[in-house]
Amino acid sequence: MDFEQLKSIITGRRNIKPFAMNGKRIPDEQIQALLELADWAPTHGYTEPWYFPVFGGDAVKTFCAAHAEMYKANTAPEKFIPGNYEKLKTQGDLASHVIVLCMKRGNKPGIPEIEEIAAVSCAVQNLWLGATALGLAGYWGSGGMTFSPAMKDYLSLGEEDKVLGIFYLGYTDEPMPEGRRLKPLSEKIKWEK
Repeated sequence: MDFEQLKSIITGRRNIKPFAMNGKRIPDEQIQALLELADWAPTHGYTEPWYFPVFGGDAVKTFCAAHAEMYKANTAPEKFIPGNYEKLKTQGDLASHVIVLCMKRGNKPGIPEIEEIAAVSCAVQNLWLGATALGLAGYWGSGGMTFSPAMKDYLSLGEEDKVLGIFYLGYTDEPMPEGRRLKPLSEKIKWEK
């Protein structure tokens, strides 16, 4: 692969919402291959803090239904929105797989939490770029009960562990939207020579 091919994959990565997916199944072997790419993320002290519960097949609907029920059980009646409940329940209907993006703290407490979160984010980027190279649609969401203690309990995570998002993978029939940046690069860097 040359630089231009890599550039094309990086600049072609898009966030495609699950409702724009078409329900076609991705072979589990491809999902496993993407997770193997994720496993090559940089990690301080080799803590490898990424942890990815993966839901495929009927387990996607089971997870989404459980997510909706978490929302219902943990939301005050005056704040409960039926539309949010239905969205959580059906969000994965057209996705092939759902991967929960978790950071599990290792046994090196001297490594700052932010570095562990950054390592997991790098792992997710590896996964996402691999998905882009395979022509798959991906969406990193953080709605509903993603950051709640109820989600951590559902996933049997420890006190210091964190859920960083929910990643939906699938195929889409829609054309990929154009990429855009809202601020010029010159506003985001400062050269010192």
